[in-house]
Amino acid sequence: MTSWEDRRDGFLALVRKRPAVMGILNVTPDSFSDGGQFDSHSAAVEQAQRMVAEGSDILDIGGESTRPGSKFVPEGEEVSRVMPIMRNLAGRLSIPISIDTYKAAVARQAVEAGAVVINDVWGLQRDEAMAETVAETGAAVVIMHNREAADPDRDVMDDMRHFLDHSLELAVKAGVPQGRIMVDPGIGFGKTADQSLTCLNRLDELADWYGLPVLLGLSRKRFIGHVLNVEVDERLVGTLAANMIGLSRGARVIRVHDVAEHAQAVKMFTATEDAS
Repeated sequence: MTSWEDRRDGFLALVRKRPAVMGILNVTPDSFSDGGQFDSHSAAVEQAQRMVAEGSDILDIGGESTRPGSKFVPEGEEVSRVMPIMRNLAGRLSIPISIDTYKAAVARQAVEAGAVVINDVWGLQRDEAMAETVAETGAAVVIMHNREAADPDRDVMDDMRHFLDHSLELAVKAGVPQGRIMVDPGIGFGKTADQSLTCLNRLDELADWYGLPVLLGLSRKRFIGHVLNVEVDERLVGTLAANMIGLSRGARVIRVHDVAEHAQAVKMFTATEDAS
């Protein structure tokens, strides 16, 4: 049986070898795209198995919606949502699992249950215990840029640089090895549609700043609807296009709802990149 360390290190090695697909599993009643669809245990297990079959390289499980205007979920409620499915899937799936949370206590329990990546949408800055938790558990971590609210007058790339500089300082101080860190521009989080497009267009700058793998999470986001004038369930084509642009600018992980389509797109992208 593959050890926990092997699953973690295998995923980190994969993202340096080729782009990886992260499948989204929201066990929430109110996520913007799939809220309520997989909040029952059986539905979540079935969806997880489907995403593995469709080509997901890692599964990201979240128990609190981070959409604009979403309600805060107390730690105990988040644990009750994610831990049963986390414990069930960790020993069943052939791919590693990530926990999508900014709460250190939730992250710690998820790692103890088998998660190998902590995906923190607040970049270690919302819960002061998170950096230490990442270091102590040995998990890999995704550090994302975020803001409480969008400011159209702010230089989004400058803001991202300062935010992530601080996040990485926290990680280093806690003793998190650089080789276990990924960064995320946080497209759609505290950003206008134009700022999200700027982040996507200039993603190569983020890749160059730190020399760390970049995770891109833009699946079905509002800025796509803004550009194409389509609703959430009509944003697959826009998501595919945006993710391929992201890959061309250095993204190494794409976090998506539609795994099958993106697994094929990544395979085509990789084949083209490898062609002589």
